[in-house]
Amino acid sequence: MAIMIPPPYSLATGVGGLPHTDPKQACDDVLSIFPGFPYIPTLPNRALLEGIVFNDSEQLPGRIIREDRLLFDSTKDQTAAMEKVYMDFVEGNFSGYGLNREYASAFMEMLSRTVPSACVLKCQVTGPVTFGMQVVDADKRPIYYDTQLADVLSKMIALKARWCENAMREQCGAKETLVVLNEPYLASLGSSVVPVDKDTVKAGWEDIASLVQGGLGVHCCSNTDWEFVMELSPAVISLDAYATAKEFLLYADSVITFMERGGVVAWGIVPAEYKIFTTETVDTLYEKYLAIRTHLCQRMPEKLFDAQSLVTPSCGIRFADRDGSLGIMGAAAEISLRIRADKNYPPC
Repeated sequence: MAIMIPPPYSLATGVGGLPHTDPKQACDDVLSIFPGFPYIPTLPNRALLEGIVFNDSEQLPGRIIREDRLLFDSTKDQTAAMEKVYMDFVEGNFSGYGLNREYASAFMEMLSRTVPSACVLKCQVTGPVTFGMQVVDADKRPIYYDTQLADVLSKMIALKARWCENAMREQCGAKETLVVLNEPYLASLGSSVVPVDKDTVKAGWEDIASLVQGGLGVHCCSNTDWEFVMELSPAVISLDAYATAKEFLLYADSVITFMERGGVVAWGIVPAEYKIFTTETVDTLYEKYLAIRTHLCQRMPEKLFDAQSLVTPSCGIRFADRDGSLGIMGAAAEISLRIRADKNYPPC
């Protein structure tokens, strides 16, 4: 079970990627718009190595990058490298699993800042399901389907997540930290086309949760088996509420129970795709958010809903320019302000 974060009382924050290529500007923008609950963005437009999966792959045993694809070299014996990951996990030795500017320029830039007044500082790490389904071996088989590799992968990601939270706390002065696993491939739960084994997912989650000392959340921007996700007891569930709220609310009883026991829902009510965003206004998005709130508050106190909610874009913002991303993030911040107005909610 993950450690819960303090109730954010409907503060706003971001999700994953930004279109920026200047890490300083990206961090400046995030800290300006989300001072209470800042996050560390990824900058996938800056370089291949800063994209999802690639940015967390440096310590993957047997890694090969060929023609802009990330591969696992199954033609060679990777036993020694895999055993090292196991030993580091058992010993909690995370120092060798850090990030650097080549893979995470915005993360390293944020480490030069201090955020002592922020309630929580958040970052994202590629989750083991998504990582393992996008990396293939010599037979073009996703490494997640190899039980041993899936196990090594979850332990490697656990070590990386532990390094990230430690760096955020020690170098940024964050009072609380949140590491969110980016898991779009959780949409494959229950799929017969691209099957994902729930026991493997659960075992990987438990590995990571056992090592991480702060908050641990999960982001999935597609519909999935939300009941299963909530049973993992993450600190935060981050979803595309703009597109999938209807499906998520089919689990209303479980959502309420999740929030009652301290879980936070990050409602991605602002579309991250700029073309869709331009068809909406802050007013229309606020009304969509209120519809979700009203639906759940028929069966739970309004204050509890507000306390255990975050307002976010639906996903990472990549296909926009800087001004577009500022508009999307700004809309999330404005909805948060409207929710919190005149309620005397604590900063966090």
